[in-house]
Amino acid sequence: MAKLNFGGVEENVVTREEYPLDKAQQTLKDEVVAVIGYGVQGPGQALNLKDNGISVIVGQRQNSKSWDKAVADGFVPGETLFEIEEALQKGTIICYLLSDAAQIEYWPLVKENLTAGKALYFSHGFGITFNDQTSIVPPENVDVFLVAPKGSGTSLRRMFLQNRGLNSSYAIFQDATGKAFDRVVSLGIAIGSGYLFETDFQKEVYSDLTGERGTLMGAIQGIFAAQYEVLRKKGHSPSEAFNETVEELTQSLMPLVAENGMDWMYANCSTTAQRGALDWWKRFRDATAPIFEELYDSVATGKEAGYSIESNSKPDYRVDLDAELAELRDSEMWQAGKTVRSLRPENN
Repeated sequence: MAKLNFGGVEENVVTREEYPLDKAQQTLKDEVVAVIGYGVQGPGQALNLKDNGISVIVGQRQNSKSWDKAVADGFVPGETLFEIEEALQKGTIICYLLSDAAQIEYWPLVKENLTAGKALYFSHGFGITFNDQTSIVPPENVDVFLVAPKGSGTSLRRMFLQNRGLNSSYAIFQDATGKAFDRVVSLGIAIGSGYLFETDFQKEVYSDLTGERGTLMGAIQGIFAAQYEVLRKKGHSPSEAFNETVEELTQSLMPLVAENGMDWMYANCSTTAQRGALDWWKRFRDATAPIFEELYDSVATGKEAGYSIESNSKPDYRVDLDAELAELRDSEMWQAGKTVRSLRPENN
């Protein structure tokens, strides 16, 4: 395991050079990886494992859209695609990739099939960390670990097909067999991780829930909406407001940040833009820091987990979700964005 310096702090990291695919394949050669759930993370991880030569099966409810998607992706009913219970029986490593709410529902069935020596794999620390609300407590005679790709399953698959890698964290909660490290790292490499950094279940879920509600999704939408609405009130057209709020950021500036950091992006902008950004960024930091403190506390106390479980366990949660997503989609800002995207040269 390599030790790399991250801003002055040394951390444990597993790289592809240190742990190449052929080593992962050798470690997993006698395993049957059962991917339970074919929704958000399931397709990307299952297909990448399959393409990397790992013995993988999928467990999914029959007569569902996800079952049909798995068939369309090349999984064969009765051979590599099974009802959840049968897949649980056949698998030696159970990749538990159902939604957090569905994990609670299916946990009694999963636990029943976790015989000695098997491994229980997560891509999120939610179920274990908040077990006072989920009741997910694994038996002591199985390995329990996670690999959490830092992005969606769709991104994981796309980057894999581009011969790239999405960075992931890994954590070991329980090592019953003495093989948990090799198992988890091998799976991390085989699903297409660029590298793996060490964490624990609690830190993974605290940072993940904070990030999703914060800069990755919630805060960024809030900032977009605030700036767009101010520009519109001040008389700017929808196309101008969208371009100056979203399009320039996603298409021009963030690729530069991804390439070489924020200072590199600043350095490649006009001196007027540099001066304004340098003068204002700390004001935005100071204005939002109390909200992030409040958010983190809400995560750490389990409040966010409770909200999520309550909301996503309702019979009509999908109807309510679709309505909230429609509110975003139908807003003037994102309708303007739809037209802006249609005008990109690559879309014509």
